[in-house]
Amino acid sequence: MARLHVGENKAFIQLHLSVFLAGFTGLFGKLITLNEVDIVWYRMFFTSLILMVFTGLPRVGWKKFLQIAGCGALLGLHWMLFYCSIKASNVSIGVVCFALVGFFTAIFEPMIFRRRVSWAELLLSLITVAGLLCIFSFDARYRYGISIGVVSSAACALYAIYNKKVSVGVRSRTMLMYQMSGGIFGVSIIIPFYLMVFPAGQDVIVIPAGSNLWWMLCHALFCTIGMYLLQIQALKQLSAFTVNLTYNLEPCYTILLAFLFFGEVRELNLSFYAGIALVILSVVLQTLRGRKH
Repeated sequence: MARLHVGENKAFIQLHLSVFLAGFTGLFGKLITLNEVDIVWYRMFFTSLILMVFTGLPRVGWKKFLQIAGCGALLGLHWMLFYCSIKASNVSIGVVCFALVGFFTAIFEPMIFRRRVSWAELLLSLITVAGLLCIFSFDARYRYGISIGVVSSAACALYAIYNKKVSVGVRSRTMLMYQMSGGIFGVSIIIPFYLMVFPAGQDVIVIPAGSNLWWMLCHALFCTIGMYLLQIQALKQLSAFTVNLTYNLEPCYTILLAFLFFGEVRELNLSFYAGIALVILSVVLQTLRGRKH
């Protein structure tokens, strides 16, 4: 029991470190001027190259590889929608929509793992939904970006649940490397259909150069490799719901950065801050609940 308790404490630390790194994702999405399709494709490409240097090509069965690649494709779809949401609204709005991941997880996880629905998880998720409703109503200009962000959070919830299921028995670095490399093929198939639904407002398949190349490499190293290695480790000890709900803190970190770098504080009002307070409340309650159990 003591060893389990220590393992869970370590998992909570890893989880919150990964959330902190995730807070920079929205910032990079704003700094990189490429289309969201290019951002996602090159993010996976650079991450794959960096990981191959350190992990090589460990053997996994074809069935396992296809499962991991499928997770990568789902992650890539989430990323494209996430960046699209940011470009259609702003950094703060895009990352706050991510808070709905806990709500979708509370619904999807019991269905996929065939267990009973947790009413406590649903209640905590509804607190988050109430916070988003406060945010949703604050400016009609951003409703299109918020709608895309909601779909993005549903895709992310499915990714986290399947990632937990598929990662059993696979080393974290191996899992992430094959997710990124296999996900490139899945994303390449998704891109034409994605562009039919969300036509590109700028050139697509542009080779990054200058500041875009620098930001993409930093994005791959810190907000992909560092963040997801920590997240995969945390998922081995914690439930997908706990991980996804804790990621609701990501907007808090990102919004602070957006305040510092982009001056977005001028665009937000009281209902936005009330919504953020409800999101933080749901995370604190779930963390206390998880530690108690």
